[in-house]
Amino acid sequence: MHHHAALILIDVQPDFMPGGALACHEGDAIVPGIDALLRRRLFRQTVATQDWHPRGHVSFASMHASARPFQDIPLYGYPQTLWPDHCVQDTPGAALHPGIDWSPLDLILRKGSDPQVDSYSGFRENHGPDGARPSTGLGGWLRERGVSEVYLAGLARDVCVLWTAQDALALGFRTHVLWDLTRPVTPATDDATRATLTAQGIGIVESAAGLV
Repeated sequence: MHHHAALILIDVQPDFMPGGALACHEGDAIVPGIDALLRRRLFRQTVATQDWHPRGHVSFASMHASARPFQDIPLYGYPQTLWPDHCVQDTPGAALHPGIDWSPLDLILRKGSDPQVDSYSGFRENHGPDGARPSTGLGGWLRERGVSEVYLAGLARDVCVLWTAQDALALGFRTHVLWDLTRPVTPATDDATRATLTAQGIGIVESAAGLV
């Protein structure tokens, strides 16, 4: 039992898996391992984030004239990647993946529900119109429950997992990424993601070896 640690499962939703609207490379491969890890109940707290966009979200390429998915545009003074419409509220693709028994969860944190602001990280939204990155409240919620260390798994390794890890570290949590239980939008980013995590002091561990 990791007495002061939380497991944070990021956006394990069908829309981020093969056949989904914004498929990550081999995204479905993490489902059995996450299901098995949840059953072990190793953590003080277990949290799932859920991308939960209203129709017409600002991050959807379909909302921007002549824009293409995966194009970057400036938004509120920062680069915003435009995505295919994905994880629209109350659609099957936005559900927590049905192949996992989610009953051990202590918290489901829905993010990205402000139509004007994207939200990659489980801890803070992306930059909004006023330049701020509002807190989701997750950091305080974990601290109040005695958590000082977090382990991250889910999708996508190079976007929401990476941003969540960086914010966890900035908030003072010892931070680890369960590399084998994440997948990227594209494996071309893996070397850069690994280098960024390592340079910032975020641990990269394998679920079998790192969680004895």
